[in-house]
Amino acid sequence: MNNTPKSIAVFGAGPGVGRAVARRYGQAGYDVVLVARRQGPLDEFAGELTAQGINAHVVTADLSETAHVPALADRIRTKIGDPTVFYYGPARDPEFTSAAGLRPERLHELMPMTLYTLLALVGEFLPAMIERGDGAILSAQGAAAVQGRPHMSGWPPVLAAQRNYLQSLAAEVADQGVYVGLLYIGARITGTPFEARFREAQAAGQPMPDLPAADPVELAELLWSMHTDRKPREMVVPEGFLDG
Repeated sequence: MNNTPKSIAVFGAGPGVGRAVARRYGQAGYDVVLVARRQGPLDEFAGELTAQGINAHVVTADLSETAHVPALADRIRTKIGDPTVFYYGPARDPEFTSAAGLRPERLHELMPMTLYTLLALVGEFLPAMIERGDGAILSAQGAAAVQGRPHMSGWPPVLAAQRNYLQSLAAEVADQGVYVGLLYIGARITGTPFEARFREAQAAGQPMPDLPAADPVELAELLWSMHTDRKPREMVVPEGFLDG
């Protein structure tokens, strides 16, 4: 390994787990690049991190535009070089549908951001990790990717494809110093737009799934522990979620 400063690129640095991951790694001395579509919120959050003594940079990008990944990677490299770690967790409204009502067009729309761009980013940054003999690729997604549930189709089948790819990647690169860690969350994450809509619907008496609340800070800490311990490769929270 060399003495290159540690850094993380956070793809999907909106409210929730992405920002918590950025803060956790920044507090551990990592330089941070925040990647999302909207400049204003990124600049505001980067300012908060900078005020805490964290080296934070902003790169705006639409992660559904896979063809732009090479240029995006170059922009990141101008900030921090090849990142030691990257976290991939761009979020969008899940817009669940029934499996019976799911149409091919919906999956086609979701594939670029969920899978194609991730593959392209791995192609950009994995070689440097392997050359260093050190690196990590992290992801946090909904637990519906692990186990299908009634009327919760749409995005989950695409996330399941992402999971399969990352599982294979994890097995291939583990003996080359690269850790791939997957966190699957069966909860509504506090501080996110989804959580706000969930609580509004609940207050209005609408039928809602029985989902516990999860603190993004605690989820980021789980990812940090998985990375530093380099195990497990995959975790589902809360414990016992898949037994329900």
